[in-house]
Amino acid sequence: MIQAAGTHTDAVSLTVFVVFFLAVTVIGFFAARWRRADDALHLDEWGLGGRGFGTVVSWFLLGGDLYTAYTFIAVPALVYGVGAAGFYAVPYTIIAWPLVFLFLPRLWSVARSKGYVTLADFARGRYGSRYLALAVALTGILATMPYIALQLVGIQAVLDTMGVGGSSGFAKDLPLLIAFAVLAAYTYSSGLRAPALIAFVKDTLVYIVVIVAVIYIPIRLGGYGHIFHDAATALAQKNPATGKARGSLVSGPKAQWAYATLALGSAMALFMYPHSATGVLASKDRNTVRRNLAIMPAYSLMLGLLSLLGFMALSAGIGKGVKGYNAQLAVPQLFQQMFPSWFAGVAFAAIGIGALVPAAIMSIAAANLFTRNVYREFVRPAATPAQETRVAKIVSLVVKLGALGFVLGIDKQFSINLQLLGGIWILQTFPAIVGGLFGWGKHSSRWFHRWALLAGWAAGMAYGTYMAYGVTAAGKPHSHFGGSAANIPVIGQIGYIGVTAFVLNLAVAVVLTLVLRLAKTPDTPDETTPADYLLEDTPLAAPRTPEVAALP
Repeated sequence: MIQAAGTHTDAVSLTVFVVFFLAVTVIGFFAARWRRADDALHLDEWGLGGRGFGTVVSWFLLGGDLYTAYTFIAVPALVYGVGAAGFYAVPYTIIAWPLVFLFLPRLWSVARSKGYVTLADFARGRYGSRYLALAVALTGILATMPYIALQLVGIQAVLDTMGVGGSSGFAKDLPLLIAFAVLAAYTYSSGLRAPALIAFVKDTLVYIVVIVAVIYIPIRLGGYGHIFHDAATALAQKNPATGKARGSLVSGPKAQWAYATLALGSAMALFMYPHSATGVLASKDRNTVRRNLAIMPAYSLMLGLLSLLGFMALSAGIGKGVKGYNAQLAVPQLFQQMFPSWFAGVAFAAIGIGALVPAAIMSIAAANLFTRNVYREFVRPAATPAQETRVAKIVSLVVKLGALGFVLGIDKQFSINLQLLGGIWILQTFPAIVGGLFGWGKHSSRWFHRWALLAGWAAGMAYGTYMAYGVTAAGKPHSHFGGSAANIPVIGQIGYIGVTAFVLNLAVAVVLTLVLRLAKTPDTPDETTPADYLLEDTPLAAPRTPEVAALP
C-alpha cells in the first residue's frame, strides 16, 4: 500500500520516463522543419501550423489538445475524492460533440474566408467592436492560465510519485522548472507544429496505458465487483473536515443540479477556449472539421475508462490513512503500485507528455490572442506579420509564467478546480461567439448589439468571479476559489456557477439589445457576409488590415 508521495526513486521507471521525455523534446524541435513554410514568421504558420492539417493530424492534435492532465489526473482524483460526482466529465463530452458540430464548421469557414486567427478576431469583424474583441481576448487569456497550471500540476504529480527532486523548496520544484523550460523552448521554436507532432506519441501512449490499466489492474484487485465494493466502503467513511461521508457511487438527489449544470456548462465552454479553437482553425478544410467532430467521441470512451481509475485507487488503498492526502497523486501512485517498473515509466510518460502537449497549444493560443487583439489592435496597428509572430513567441513564455503563479497560489488538493475556474470565465464569451455565428432575418444578419454583449459579458464575469471567490475548500473556512458550485438564485439548488453567470450574461445581452434596437442606437458594420459561413474550401484570405482600428 502506498500512502504518500514517492520517497525513493525507481531507476527503471525514471529511465523510461526520461527516454520518452527526451524523444518528444527532439520531436518538438524537429517540428520546426516539418512542412516548413517559405515565411515562418507569420501567425498563420507559427500559431496555426499553416492552416494545413488534414484529418489524421487534426484528430491527434484535437485529442492532444482537449484530453489533458484534467483527464488523466484531475477527473480520476475527483472520483477518488467524492465518487460518482466526478463522472460529470463523461456526459459533458457526449453533449459537447453534437453541440459543437452545429457551429464549428461555420466558424472554420468564416475564419478561413476572412483570415481570422482567433475567436476575438471573429468578434471584431462580426460586431465591428474592438472593445468586445478585447473582452473576448482577455477572457481567453485569463481562462487559459489556470488550465495551463493544471497541466503543470499533472507533471508535478508524476515527478513527486517518482521521487524526483528534493522534499521541499527549490529542490522540489527544480524538475518541474526544467520540464517547463523545455516546453517553453520548443514551443517558442516550432509553434503549433510541435504539439501536432508530439500528439501522435502522446495519444498512442495514452491509449496503450488505458487499455492495459482497465484490464490488468482489475485482475490484480479481484475484479470490478470487488473494486466497486471497496470504493463504496471507502467513500462511505466520514471526511474529518466536513463530518459527512466522502461521497458515494451514486449521486444523491441534492447533487443532481450540480451534476447536470456542470456537465452542460463544461460542454458549452469546451470550444470557447482559445486552444480548442486553435486546433479547429488549423484544419485544412471544412470537411476535416466535420470528420473530426464525428470521430472525436472515441476519446469520450477513453475518458470514462480513465475515470474508473479513481475507484481502482480506492480499492488498492492508495492514500489510506494519510492525513491531508493529495488526491492528485492517486493515479500516478496507483500505476506505481500496480505496474512493473518499466510499464509504470510508460504510464508516467503518458501523463507527462499528455500535459505538455495541451500546455504548448494553450500558450500558443493565448499568445495569438494577445498579439492580434491587444498588441496590434491597441499598441501597434501597423505591425507586420513578422513583428506579430515575434511578439507572440515572447507572450507564449509569459503566459506559462502566469500559469506557474496559479500553481503556487491556489490549493491543489482538487486540481480540477483550476480548470473549472477557467470554465466559469470562458463560458461568458459564448453569447458573442456562438450568437454571432448564426443570424436572424432575410440577410442572416447578427441580432445582438455589441454594447449589449459587452454589458452581458461584464455582468457574467463579475458575478461568476465573485461567487467563485466565496467558495471555500473543505476544512479551510478562510480559503477562496475552493470550488465551482454555489446556490442558484430563484431555484434554490446548488449548481455550477458558470451556468448561472451565463444565464445572467444572456439575459442582460437580450434585454439590452431589445432596448438599444428600440432606441435605434447606431450599429457598426459587419465585415462578414452570409456566404462566408458556408464556404467549404477557399484560398487563405489575406490577414485583416489595421484600417478598422478606428471602429469602436
